Amino acid sequence: MATTDLTAASFEQTVIDNEIVLVDFWASWCGPCRQFAPVYDGASEQHPEIVFGKVDTEAEQALAGAAKITSIPTLMAFKKGHLVFSQPGALPAEALNEVINAVIALDVDAELAKESDQ
Repeated sequence: MATTDLTAASFEQTVIDNEIVLVDFWASWCGPCRQFAPVYDGASEQHPEIVFGKVDTEAEQALAGAAKITSIPTLMAFKKGHLVFSQPGALPAEALNEVINAVIALDVDAELAKESDQ
């Protein structure tokens, strides 16, 4: 599956409506963002069951601000509507695959139950 451009209007619904959503916050002037783009696009082709979203931080400044983006690229992962990963910096393909596999394996319901017990 190809990547999907996310906007303030589509971000929340995309996260809620899909099991797993990865989001790349980027800008066209950002060198590391341009380096990360083909890695991210490649992963989207390998994992059609996951939504790979992209947020242009220049066009979506309010959304980037709401997400507390202070450095780009920043990768966020959501599972069942919950933020489960957030990290700035361009990842190599192997590291991105590790993140994807960890998110797939994560039992969000069990983690939420543990948090509510504390």
